Amino acid sequence: DAATAADGGPPGPKLKCAVLNAARLDFDGRIRWDKITETVDVTSYDVSAHSEIVSRVDGADIVMNKEFPLTSELILAFPPSVKLIVEAGTGYNNIDLDACREKGIAVCNVPEYTTEAMGDYAITLIMALSCSLVPQMKALARGDKTYMHQCHLGTLPHFEIRGKTLGIIGGLGYIAQNITAKALALGIKVIASGRPSTPLGMQDNGVEVVCFDDLLARSDFVCTMVPLNEQTKGLVNEEAFEKMKPTAFIINTARGPIVDQDALVDALRQKKIAGAALDVFGEGSAPPPPLPDDSLLYDVFSEFDNVILTPHIGWQRVEARQRVVDMCADNIARFARGEPMNINMETGLPIR
Repeated sequence: DAATAADGGPPGPKLKCAVLNAARLDFDGRIRWDKITETVDVTSYDVSAHSEIVSRVDGADIVMNKEFPLTSELILAFPPSVKLIVEAGTGYNNIDLDACREKGIAVCNVPEYTTEAMGDYAITLIMALSCSLVPQMKALARGDKTYMHQCHLGTLPHFEIRGKTLGIIGGLGYIAQNITAKALALGIKVIASGRPSTPLGMQDNGVEVVCFDDLLARSDFVCTMVPLNEQTKGLVNEEAFEKMKPTAFIINTARGPIVDQDALVDALRQKKIAGAALDVFGEGSAPPPPLPDDSLLYDVFSEFDNVILTPHIGWQRVEARQRVVDMCADNIARFARGEPMNINMETGLPIR
């Protein structure tokens, strides 16, 4: 079946698409799905339990998913009709590619939908950490009006960001480039660590590429912008925190396990760093799991003023959510026309 005839003849029947967890994208009812429904017949589920997925994709040509773990067991049980998994996001480590290869299922993702939103959020966190915003709000929330009464900041960190250094771990991708442009416009120096093969030195966009250790030592803000894989899990560990300035801040909006949680708690308590802003937590990444109620991060949030915790909201601005749905529709339309998808199934790497 195909949505349109390859020879330009009359269109054939629409492909069928099962959306497994639409509420992950449209939790407030503000997202339009018409661009997808123009191309395919959609059966949409707000939430799908693991045990429901195989029956729900029965008869579907395309499965659209947002971060839900599609394991080998699930994919190998998919009916033969399924030929494409559309990941409604950037990361696709939640999908077992080996199982997809075995089943002959293609995979596509949307690498650029949240570039603007995540760039905004990283800069927002930098600004919040630099201006004692969080400590003042925390104090007021617990009924402490000291800062309101004395009208000065005491010993709270409160400084201009112009001239400071932002180190972006893996800072050469789409989101990192957006953060870089915003940071440079604010007068922040930007350094980045890339792959070992990336040449060191100043680039045309004003970013200096440095080795990982130099980035840690020089940065006032360290921001993670790498995918989660075997090489990056626990990348920011005890040894990394030892190399950071005691006045520096760690920002993680990528994937929780990139930063070693125990090492972070220790770094805060030992005053190895000045603070942290985390938007992702814990083991796994798809969906980024909620922070357990007994997590030590809640303790350090209470213990230390300059700790920010948010529940993976960086990408959730309404424009970004609409954009990812529309870009999934573009991927689906390309698939319906018989065009190749943007992930090389032999290597598992994106095609750019």
